[in-house]
Amino acid sequence: MNEKSAYIPIHELEVYRISRKLSTNAWTVYQRLSFQEKKVWGDQMLSAVDSVGANIAEGYARFHFSEKSRFYYISRASLSEGVEHWIDLGFERGIVSDQEFLLFNQLRRDIQVRLNNMIKSTYSAKNQIKDNS
Repeated sequence: MNEKSAYIPIHELEVYRISRKLSTNAWTVYQRLSFQEKKVWGDQMLSAVDSVGANIAEGYARFHFSEKSRFYYISRASLSEGVEHWIDLGFERGIVSDQEFLLFNQLRRDIQVRLNNMIKSTYSAKNQIKDNS
């Protein structure tokens, strides 16, 4: 491997791996739902949660700093929608257990911190290149 190359495969990124854990846990909840629950609550919850990792992957694969950041921001918004809205609503309605609720929120915090760091480092890299020009 070239010394200058600092590329890390997506599956080795901690933020991406945690987002996949979030999706796995959401799928576990989704599988036990009735047809009606899936239709009304589950489909939207699962879509929002799965979007977190999908947008991390898409942003990570983008070349330009602004595109990368845009997808990381979308991922962060999906994280908020998925956990702070849908999982919270599922908890209120008795669909999500106490233990699951705590786990979802721990994963959310872990992902959010890492996404914020990715956004910050993307802007720092952009500014560093601009300063060196």
